[in-house]
Amino acid sequence: MIEQIEITGNNYKVEEQLKKYATKRIGKLDRYLPRGSKKDVLVKIVIRSIDKANTSKYEISAAMEIPGGKVIAAKDETTNVFAGIDILEAKLMGQIRRYKLEVNPHLRKNKFSLFKKRG
Repeated sequence: MIEQIEITGNNYKVEEQLKKYATKRIGKLDRYLPRGSKKDVLVKIVIRSIDKANTSKYEISAAMEIPGGKVIAAKDETTNVFAGIDILEAKLMGQIRRYKLEVNPHLRKNKFSLFKKRG
C-alpha cells in the first residue's frame, strides 16, 4: 500500500471520510508498480472547487512521483468528489501499466505482432 499520500484542497475543505476513501483507492495502486519502485512512491492529490452559476464542480488532479524521476499524472472534473477519485484510480492504473511495459519490455506478449502477415 502506498503510504505517502498527500491530499489538499483548493477552495475545498477535505474531510476525513474523503481522505480515508482516497487512501484506500489510490493506495492499492502499488500492486501495479514494478517491484523496485514500490517503497518510495509519493502521491499528491489536489481537489479544487469550481463554482459556476448553478452547479458546483470539482477538479481533481493526482500526481504520482515514482523513483527515477518519472511522474504519472491524471486529472478529471466531476460533480461528485468520490466518483472523481474512482475515475482517477482508473486513469492512473492505465498509465502505470504503460509505464511498467516501458520499464520491463519483456512483459509484452506479442513482440512481433507488427510483423505478422495478415490475410
